[in-house]
Amino acid sequence: MARKSIRAIFPGSFDPITNGHLDVINRAIKLFDELIIAVGRSPVKNQLFTPEERVEIIAELIGDMPGVSVESFDGLTVEYAAKKKADVILRGLRSLTDVQYEFQLAMTNRAVAGIETVFIMTSEQYGFTSSTLIREVASLGGNLSNLIPPGVYERLKKRFKKLED
Repeated sequence: MARKSIRAIFPGSFDPITNGHLDVINRAIKLFDELIIAVGRSPVKNQLFTPEERVEIIAELIGDMPGVSVESFDGLTVEYAAKKKADVILRGLRSLTDVQYEFQLAMTNRAVAGIETVFIMTSEQYGFTSSTLIREVASLGGNLSNLIPPGVYERLKKRFKKLED
């Protein structure tokens, strides 16, 4: 009997994408046949990069990863997942705080839309990293070269320089 192809979506703001996100992506591609990185448009978050810029940045980083794509979406994640015929929603976990929030979200998504959530714990060296923290450190000129990909680091420095001017 042939194995069913499994499509996962990995939703997030990715503003900016971090090495922690990439760690989860690299481990997820071993588990799923197809992975869609879904860049959400959040009306409540103060975003540094536009959704189009985030998709462009991520596309450059995943260019050589077979079965991985990126696109932006509006609205509820579960509606997007249904539209894409995703089998699961992938979420990365960093800490116990993430577990509590993500557990509630996963239970709600399953109750509302019948979709399962699969969690991948990020590697320990990225357990403290968040896009919000990255933006904060970058705004103060801190060195983030070991927490985000080099191209993302350069874009961040340029963006904050532009905001200063």
